[in-house]
Amino acid sequence: MTEPDSQPENEPDTDNKTRNETDNETDNPTDNPTGNETDNATGNPTGNETTAPRWRTAVAPLAVTALLLAGGAFFHAAHQLRSTPSARNQALTDTAATTRVGGDVGEGLARIFSYTPTSSDAAERSAGTVLAGRAARQYGDLFAQVRESLVEQRLTLATQAVRTGVIELDGDSARLLVFLDQVSRRDKGAVTAAAAQLTVTARFQDDRWRITDIKAR
Repeated sequence: MTEPDSQPENEPDTDNKTRNETDNETDNPTDNPTGNETDNATGNPTGNETTAPRWRTAVAPLAVTALLLAGGAFFHAAHQLRSTPSARNQALTDTAATTRVGGDVGEGLARIFSYTPTSSDAAERSAGTVLAGRAARQYGDLFAQVRESLVEQRLTLATQAVRTGVIELDGDSARLLVFLDQVSRRDKGAVTAAAAQLTVTARFQDDRWRITDIKAR
């Protein structure tokens, strides 16, 4: 009797093994695909590498142009400032001259607008050194009217320049805004206080600032 051929019980199935290996290779792709390996190796995508140098190249000329334009505008503005009348206004730059004209005008106004029934002559003498031109004529006409009532009504007037602002100062000519506080009294009556605001034009003559025009505001 012939014994039938027998296969070993533990021999693996070759066809099944080959099929499983093929399936595993297909189902489990590599962790880093080829495309990602190329992009990640550089750290920057290919498109960004091209854009960044172009951006820097474009910005550099624009920055230089902006600086040149800004510098030109600055020098143009500086030239205009030097050419305008405000640049010649010494009230903005010369503190000593501004203080001098303000002091002379404020003191002068206090002297000519302060008087008593017995000291009207002193006010008129002060006007001769404080005023000139149109202001001197205005004051002469005004004081002629006041003098008649000084003695009869026993009128007393005290004036103080509380604030003097120099609006414009150019050489020997100046324009000012002056605020006055005035206190008046008739004989033994009640004291009356009042404020006045004047626009004053002055000119430097005889080593002092003399008032040439007065306008009430």
